[in-house]
Amino acid sequence: MVNVFKLGYAEFCTKDIKALTNYYTEVMGFTLIEEEDNGKSYISSGLDHHNIVLTPSDSSHLSKIGWQVGGELSLKEVGQQLKEHGIISELKTDSEPGISQLLELQEPGGTILNLYKEIETPSPGYKESGIVPNKLGHIAIGVKDAKKTVDFYKQVLGFWETDKIGDIATFLTCNSDHHTLNILQSKRPIMHHIAFELRSFEHQKVSSDKLAKHKIPVLWGPSRHTAGHNIASYHHDPDQHYIELFSDLDVYIPELDYMDPRPWHESLPQKPKVWEELSYWGTNFEQDLVEIVMKEEELTIR
Repeated sequence: MVNVFKLGYAEFCTKDIKALTNYYTEVMGFTLIEEEDNGKSYISSGLDHHNIVLTPSDSSHLSKIGWQVGGELSLKEVGQQLKEHGIISELKTDSEPGISQLLELQEPGGTILNLYKEIETPSPGYKESGIVPNKLGHIAIGVKDAKKTVDFYKQVLGFWETDKIGDIATFLTCNSDHHTLNILQSKRPIMHHIAFELRSFEHQKVSSDKLAKHKIPVLWGPSRHTAGHNIASYHHDPDQHYIELFSDLDVYIPELDYMDPRPWHESLPQKPKVWEELSYWGTNFEQDLVEIVMKEEELTIR
């Protein structure tokens, strides 16, 4: 089995490269590492060469997700394993700055994935201004056949299933974070949201104040979710993507198949389950996050 262990980066095509670059560097507080002649930008949260990639385009959408893989298998051998599962991949060398070799493929839900073993770490550190999240935490995507896509991530890439919300969303992880990927059932491929980890509830408050200074409204939250128990809030970036800022996410222990115990857990141990509600606190907001996947006007993945 392929050993994916880290969500590395998200790549976006954008109609307004200047606005989105400014959002990630000035509002989020990330560092622009490299900019190509065509305007393509590589942005780091603090360690890796890039965690966000922005490409000028005539449309705005999530174009790729990068996952770091470990284990003894070479990328060529990973490609052979994928082929056995009917997945065609392409081994690329020096196709992206900071990554000498990567494997590119399209998973069953339609998302383009880049698998890589190593990435340069220029380590720009954490800025003193902006929101300055710890890291890129997870991505939620909607697909037409959620079960087939979930099975791919579990059976081929080695993810664990940690929770579900009704028959809408499945939460998956490749490490100790409760989830690094959400798969939602939708009419067509979409990106539901991308999420960044904060340090505490205090950081959540400060982040909301910083968003207000930039005239960016908070659309949902802060509130504690059910699945993952993270305290979360959501806003729009300049391209109208939903951005989640979260803290206090459950820690999953795969060897025991339950979450590291917390006082607010309904069950001890808190094992993977199906939740019916989105907010653990029972808070209702004008913005219904579940309805997002039902909208026809949502941004597509490709």
